[in-house]
Amino acid sequence: MKSLVRVLCLLAPLAAEAASFDAPGVARFDVGYARCEAQFEAMKGHRDEAYLAAYRVKADDAARARLAELRRSPAYRKARRAALADAAKPAAAASSPLEHQCQALWAATQRARAAAR
Repeated sequence: MKSLVRVLCLLAPLAAEAASFDAPGVARFDVGYARCEAQFEAMKGHRDEAYLAAYRVKADDAARARLAELRRSPAYRKARRAALADAAKPAAAASSPLEHQCQALWAATQRARAAAR
């Protein structure tokens, strides 16, 4: 019993990292990030890096390959269409401004980039 608990404790971080690569979550992130890219020139071309930084996943080739594979899947395409439809609806007045969200995401990306050096 104790060995099973030890194994589960060792595998928990791996499961958490794998769980962050779900099609609906990545699709919502991509739609929101595209809005940030349109507003902030410096953010263009750093979508994967920003996603990985936001979920504190190491930005290596394997993680980028997993994202690319996920984005090619039918589940991602379906989730992206739904996220685009949701983004087209008017936002609630109480939602935080897009500019603040984009700046916070970009700051997290920059921190992760500095930590990787």
